Amino acid sequence: MIALEKHRDGVVLPVRAQPAARNTELKGEQEGALKAAVTQVAEKGKANHALLKLLSKRLRLKKSQLQLISGETSRQKRFLIRDISIDELQSRLGEALES
Repeated sequence: MIALEKHRDGVVLPVRAQPAARNTELKGEQEGALKAAVTQVAEKGKANHALLKLLSKRLRLKKSQLQLISGETSRQKRFLIRDISIDELQSRLGEALES
């Protein structure tokens, strides 16, 4: 299960990033984090930008709702997602991972 954390501005989503992957996709859960693969390389923020785009699209979020709050140069990242409840985010994660 993905370990979502309540935050005063929304929900913190832990993500395990896989840059320079063959496909851009959400791969499931790994050690309490959402595993996400992007084709962009981890160079000059390209993979982080691709990750934001992937999360926005698959979780039906506005890009302005997403903010990388830690892990800019690490595979272990934490995103703050604003204006959403934990229950709503869990529901969207479930839908995104099923399809």
